[in-house]
Amino acid sequence: MSGSGQQQRENRRLTWKLLAFAAGSFAFGFALVPLYRVLCEVTGFGDQKRLIEAVSATQAGSADMSRTVTVEFVATLPTVGNWEFHPSQNTLLVHPGELYATSFVAHNLTGHDTVAQAVPNIAPGEAAAWFHKTECFCFRPQPFRRDEQRVLPVRFFLDRALPVNMDRANERVKADVLMGVDRLAHAIRFVR
Repeated sequence: MSGSGQQQRENRRLTWKLLAFAAGSFAFGFALVPLYRVLCEVTGFGDQKRLIEAVSATQAGSADMSRTVTVEFVATLPTVGNWEFHPSQNTLLVHPGELYATSFVAHNLTGHDTVAQAVPNIAPGEAAAWFHKTECFCFRPQPFRRDEQRVLPVRFFLDRALPVNMDRANERVKADVLMGVDRLAHAIRFVR
């Protein structure tokens, strides 16, 4: 019976360790929300207050009509899978501070239901801080039925603070100084 008693003690001890681990994981999950907010405040990315202020400014008619920036839309697919994926328009001339809408078209040709995720990228990377999406299918996974085709919206604006003069001779721009942007690319890779 001492062997059985030893086994019960070890099982009970393991059960308490597993419960403590589960409780710690649960608490960590709740702690992620404020940690994410702190990260956003420190880095400036995903700062909801700044984004809301910027969207309010775009709705107040504060677009810089004297500037035009060319935004190119690029769609790429992984080599595995069978999809059609392309932007509804390849380029768009935009004024910083004005809200724009465009879309991408995705068609599931895999022969079965699936879920895909869009992974966005802005080039040049230094300009990403001034490219703000208010709506994008890249925010969450997209479920598709077999042979389903869908138009996927993107709403965005460029911050009026986007630097004006591009120094093309200096391709290696220092992280703290962006010389200016007159053209950028919004690329989306669609993966499943």
